[in-house]
Amino acid sequence: MASLESARRHRAYRVVLLLAALGAGIGVLPGAAQAAPNPGVQMNAADMTLLNGVRLAGLWEMPAGQMAAEKGQSARVREVGAEIARQHAVLDQLVVEAANKLGATLPTDPTTEQKGWLTEMQNAKGARFDQIFVTRLRVAHGKIFPVIGAVRASTRDPIVRKLAEDSNKFVNDHMTMLESTGLVRWQQLPPAALPPAQSDSLVAAAAANVGSGVQVSTSVVWAVFLIALGTGGYATWRLRRRS
Repeated sequence: MASLESARRHRAYRVVLLLAALGAGIGVLPGAAQAAPNPGVQMNAADMTLLNGVRLAGLWEMPAGQMAAEKGQSARVREVGAEIARQHAVLDQLVVEAANKLGATLPTDPTTEQKGWLTEMQNAKGARFDQIFVTRLRVAHGKIFPVIGAVRASTRDPIVRKLAEDSNKFVNDHMTMLESTGLVRWQQLPPAALPPAQSDSLVAAAAANVGSGVQVSTSVVWAVFLIALGTGGYATWRLRRRS
């Protein structure tokens, strides 16, 4: 009778061990694997590209707009220049406030190329000035526009996300105003830089924007699962031999 009771206890113990092993394996199945959260600021290179790009745009487009307001030949160019300068002052304040919250350092001077554009405008007059102003600003806005969209779609920081949303409205408005002058030379605009259409490009893009979270390989997860099952099975076999 005692031996029968002992055998029952052994069988119950084996079932408990097996269930524990199964639970350990199921707990790390591929479908349940998640990246560890990354608290606090999660800025990356793309976020800083947006901050710097918006700041640099303001540093040269504000004086460019002021020049257009003063020396533009057509009334529409003068009007557009004044409004772009005004709006960039607002956008510049937004990017400075965002950088202060994030602890990021922004540039304080335009790039060498941007300074060259300002010099080019200073030396131009009449219709030539109008054309240079519209061409330079329209191309520059077209370059920053897709950057804003990419950062808005992928950033993990709410401050950067809000800045991207605000910047998108300003830049789209500026392109529309510049186009309203009738001076945009569409054939000279650079072609859109689109990614390949293959689905692999989407996978690569996702892999490039995973941030600093912990990644769990599917093969590793299955290996842990099988080890857990093997451990449970081995423990059961040992108990059966003892009984």
